[in-house]
Amino acid sequence: MSKKYLQRARNTKNDEFYTQFSDIQREINAYLEYDPDVFKNKTILCPCDDPEYSNFTKFFAQNFEKLGLKKLICTSYANNKKSYVYVQLSLFEQSSPNFDINKTNSHGKIFTLDRDNNKSGRIDIEDIQFAYLNGDGDFRSEEVKKLRDEADVIITNPPFSLFREFVAWIMESNKQFLIIGSLTSATYSEIFPYIKNNKMWLGNGFNAGNAFFAIPENARKEYVDGVYDEKTKLVKFRNCCWYTNIELGNRHQKMVLMSMDDNIKFSKHKEVRDIGYKKYDNYDAIHIPYTDSIPSDYKGKMGVPVSFLSRYNPDQFIILGEMATTKITNDNFGYPYVDGKKTFARIIIIFKEDNDDNNVKN
Repeated sequence: MSKKYLQRARNTKNDEFYTQFSDIQREINAYLEYDPDVFKNKTILCPCDDPEYSNFTKFFAQNFEKLGLKKLICTSYANNKKSYVYVQLSLFEQSSPNFDINKTNSHGKIFTLDRDNNKSGRIDIEDIQFAYLNGDGDFRSEEVKKLRDEADVIITNPPFSLFREFVAWIMESNKQFLIIGSLTSATYSEIFPYIKNNKMWLGNGFNAGNAFFAIPENARKEYVDGVYDEKTKLVKFRNCCWYTNIELGNRHQKMVLMSMDDNIKFSKHKEVRDIGYKKYDNYDAIHIPYTDSIPSDYKGKMGVPVSFLSRYNPDQFIILGEMATTKITNDNFGYPYVDGKKTFARIIIIFKEDNDDNNVKN
């Protein structure tokens, strides 16, 4: 169900999803555990974030000194460009000498933090400085591109409907990044090559695979029970993940697997137990119905679920391509069929220890 609503959000350009503070904290902690200095002396840009509503801004402002940041820059998109609008003025606008009622709905905003402006003895959210951008704050504008080029790390929850463009925008800058998107996005022709070539991978992930977002009141009517919770005012998706190019420990944990014989004898999955592994009708690889049923001793190519990417270890596996659309390219080998039936999209992998030279023919 959640996948359907993510697709609806993309189609209707309903991009107002506000990430929970606890989810941001959980994700950032995973990178700090791997490298405590990962953000030290760095400038972070959050290019889709108004601190009145954005927990990204709040998190990095509150932890500015703890993380050892050099500078925090946050920009927001002009309100009159949005499908759903918060009617109240930002507290940062109301208290700023730069506030201009004629600009607040037509100009993007920029919030910066790099010093103890109020002389409190610490740098925190109370020291954020507010101003208006010359334009509407679109990340594709030259104005925001300059901020991107100034930054070391880009962190945000970008618009779902513009995910492809946003990733391209990041990649052309060669910056570190941490962003949220749907898992399905990994199979996009514009996105998958980055994953295949280890220029982009999945992050630590949401707790138990559940992502909860706050949404504007006017958008809530689009969601039904089980997706939107009236009590918490949050919408729940299971198809969201973090994408990054920042190293973390989970990425290098070796997956412990059973042999092919043991899977056939003892697998908890009825599609494998006492049956074995079938091959695709249209590609020379065995079909793996679940990530934990990858046979540890198989030497050939395997088609695994897209969710495998959350456990992908580049020291253990090589990604050869995908089977995600009917169009055949260097990276995509056609949609997968088993016994004449179309199945779900698959990532094609092979064990690295058997192919260290990477010269595997597709």
